[in-house]
Amino acid sequence: MSFLQVENVHVRYGQGQRSVHAVRGVSLEMAPAEILGLVGESGCGKSTLGRAILGLETVTSGTVRFRGQDVTHLRGPNLKRFRQQAQMIFQDPVGSLNPRISVGGSIEEVLYVHHIGKTRQARRELVCQLFEDVELDPALINRYPHEFSGGQRQRICIARALALRPALLIADEPVSALDVSVQARILKLVKKLQKQHNLAYLFVSHDLAVVRNISDRIAVMNKGIIVETGSAATVIDHPQHEYTQRLLQAVPII
Repeated sequence: MSFLQVENVHVRYGQGQRSVHAVRGVSLEMAPAEILGLVGESGCGKSTLGRAILGLETVTSGTVRFRGQDVTHLRGPNLKRFRQQAQMIFQDPVGSLNPRISVGGSIEEVLYVHHIGKTRQARRELVCQLFEDVELDPALINRYPHEFSGGQRQRICIARALALRPALLIADEPVSALDVSVQARILKLVKKLQKQHNLAYLFVSHDLAVVRNISDRIAVMNKGIIVETGSAATVIDHPQHEYTQRLLQAVPII
């Protein structure tokens, strides 16, 4: 039984001649605690695929299975239970945090909605532990998003994604908005948390240099289609598809 199995998934927006076919018959599998890098140019459909797996976009046709269960069109309590096992880290940490709620409050709200922690004090203690997990000072939980740097805000978003102790994280361009030096620290944290919590990541990025350093396997996407999949070393060192070869040629050499 596959941990995550995506079978012939299509995502289409709109109808008729103006419709956009964002994901075209994508199939892929992931194993527990695996990091699968999903790479391609902006607009290729990779973020749409990640969101469709979590039910944030409607799958037009095809099937998504998680731990053997069909999760393609879950609603209500069933979707809520699935979201306890699979969470998302968004690209923009500013837009994904409520500016009117303290950062600790944003994480505590997740725990409250999913009935984790019997009392507010218990939930606050869990929030403090999550801050420590992402290498932030728990004394900062009462501050607001604008009081933090971009890298710190992304750490807070990672802490929020970890609050339910999921088995799968879909990371949608989680470092693209950050400075290069900050990117390296966030990627190091992502790897540490993966080992610490036995997490699986679908790591979405347009940056091959980032994906090659973090992934066990890489899937290359172009115009809504997976054109190549293999181990990170194989895809990087011996690319088979011409699109992958062009992506690698575009990576800056320092």
